[in-house]
Amino acid sequence: MRLVLISDTHLPVRAKKLPDVVWQAIDDADVVIHAGDWVNVELLDELEGRARRLVGCWGNNDGPVLRARLPEVARVTLDGLSVAVVHETGQAKGREERCEKAYPGVDLLVFGHSHIPWDSTSPGGLRLLNPGSPTDRRRQPYCTYQTAVIDSGRLKDVALHNL
Repeated sequence: MRLVLISDTHLPVRAKKLPDVVWQAIDDADVVIHAGDWVNVELLDELEGRARRLVGCWGNNDGPVLRARLPEVARVTLDGLSVAVVHETGQAKGREERCEKAYPGVDLLVFGHSHIPWDSTSPGGLRLLNPGSPTDRRRQPYCTYQTAVIDSGRLKDVALHNL
């Protein structure tokens, strides 16, 4: 199962559209995960129509229309892997332990908010991924997104893509 992970798209404020290479990855993916801060509902509509499967949550910059259609925390099991998607996880210090307590039984936590790519594993085995942003690099050298594969309940081939 091929995944594309994105977050903090902030459309159309930070960019007018997703980069073409991200759309190509979405077209090739089995599941697209968006960790919030869509800003405009049009991207949600477009992804729902184009992605084979979409899992997403709302972020702090998402208004009432997006919050009515998306959960604060999305939870799903993908090919035997328990996944949660949330926008904010708080400060970096202590994140692994804090999230492990907040999301018991979850194998993969995808989050956003910081626009800073992240890939770590908690002491108990919770994998934490933040794909950064494909449209707003802020203080990062590149805009980014992530891809990964789930195979029989195991996450593998996690890759960060610089734009």
